[in-house]
Amino acid sequence: MKKAILYINQFFGQIGGEDKADFSPVIKEGLVGPAIELNKNLNAQVTHTIICGDNFMGSNTEEAVNIILDFLKDKEFDIFIAGPAFQAGRYGAACGTICKVIKEKFNVPVISSMHEENPGVEMFKKDMYILKGGKSAAKMRNDIKAMASLGNKLLNSEEVLGADKEGYYERGIRHQVFREDQKPASDRVVEMLVKKLNNEPFETELKIPVMDRVAIAPAIKDLSKSNIAVVNTGGIVPIDNPDRIQSASATRWGRYDIKGIDDLKGGVYKTIHAGFDPAAADADPDVIVPIDALRAYEKENKIGKLHDYFYSTVGTGTTQAEAARMAKEMIPYLREDNVDGIILVST
Repeated sequence: MKKAILYINQFFGQIGGEDKADFSPVIKEGLVGPAIELNKNLNAQVTHTIICGDNFMGSNTEEAVNIILDFLKDKEFDIFIAGPAFQAGRYGAACGTICKVIKEKFNVPVISSMHEENPGVEMFKKDMYILKGGKSAAKMRNDIKAMASLGNKLLNSEEVLGADKEGYYERGIRHQVFREDQKPASDRVVEMLVKKLNNEPFETELKIPVMDRVAIAPAIKDLSKSNIAVVNTGGIVPIDNPDRIQSASATRWGRYDIKGIDDLKGGVYKTIHAGFDPAAADADPDVIVPIDALRAYEKENKIGKLHDYFYSTVGTGTTQAEAARMAKEMIPYLREDNVDGIILVST
């Protein structure tokens, strides 16, 4: 029987949550967490589960990869699967990183699954099959079944169809195929043109990606006369979180008055961000939102003025669409106070 190995992070490996994100890789014989469902649907035996903390993979990538390669040097496996990673950015990057290395080192098929907003998609979709997955673990069963279905095709050397039919992200690879309807291109293009002229829906056969480009703003001519604001995605809020900003997948933001405040005190402000250890930021919120340093610059006339408010939300798991919406809601306040420049700080 063919064999498979699954890679998962510390949470789905039942090691712990964010407090265990620095967990170094381990390999366990048999089924852990999602491996149980995968084993039911895959035409291969999941012999081992590899578990690694998201932070460890992200911060110690070379070390993590070498540990995992050492685990696998004496293992037999026909396919390697990672995730599903849903919308979790660090998890997606980790899945993509290890899948790419395994594919190159062992020449076996690799598969992952991620939500479209996961940055791992853009980072790795050209290197492997990444299936279009759900936003959260609520879609775990469906995502596992989708990965197993594609995995079975690869294991059985069956033809893998196009991205739209199989449900993976387009990889930029083009193949010449014969259409089942045998309709020539001349007929198809005329049909599309007629539909377009009649404002009817049609689907192009050559999709051109639309890049979301932002023009570079002109440089501030004189910082000593500038009005500078701070926007952060590190989740720094007053201690009671009055705007009820979510700790992940945020859809809310807050605007907080700092007139007369020279620094942000622990116990008065805190972070509600779920993507990192909050201890340092809770003790001194200035490590995320540097009001103390900016006040010093203001007194030294390095900047003209610090805007009377700082703006907060949480970046972890927040979609691009929600982030764009929140930014558009903040802009009128910044324009009203004639802000010249914004310092955008994260974690």
